[in-house]
Amino acid sequence: MAGSPAPKVEEGKKKARIEIIPLIDVIFFLLATFVLFTLSLNKLVSIPVQLPVASAASNPNPDNDMVILQMSDGGTAYWNKELIGVNEIPARLENYKKTVTNPRVLVAGDNKARFGSTVLALDAIRRAGILQVSVETIVRPTGR
Repeated sequence: MAGSPAPKVEEGKKKARIEIIPLIDVIFFLLATFVLFTLSLNKLVSIPVQLPVASAASNPNPDNDMVILQMSDGGTAYWNKELIGVNEIPARLENYKKTVTNPRVLVAGDNKARFGSTVLALDAIRRAGILQVSVETIVRPTGR
């Protein structure tokens, strides 16, 4: 073939290309595996808890033998509306536990209370061995 030019060397080489179809297949395989795995998980085992039901009769009454310990700022607290220092709380709790057959403490906080002092009061109650402890979730005015 005299009239045809010689084949070029570059025509025989293939250019490298990225095939996206196998990549999509792999992604769908991983997705299907993940879906099947999550469907086969067991349900978490939980502990049944009986939560108390609030009623109008369960409001704290300061006339009974329950102590309302209200935390405030600056190292102060209120023991049934009496201003005391935070350092007096452990001794009062010990005395209270000795004098009352069924000691109960309601821990409250005013709008100036800090979380740290409330935790210290809860630790003092635990160290005193008082088991019936409630934490009030509303904010009271200072000293009430």
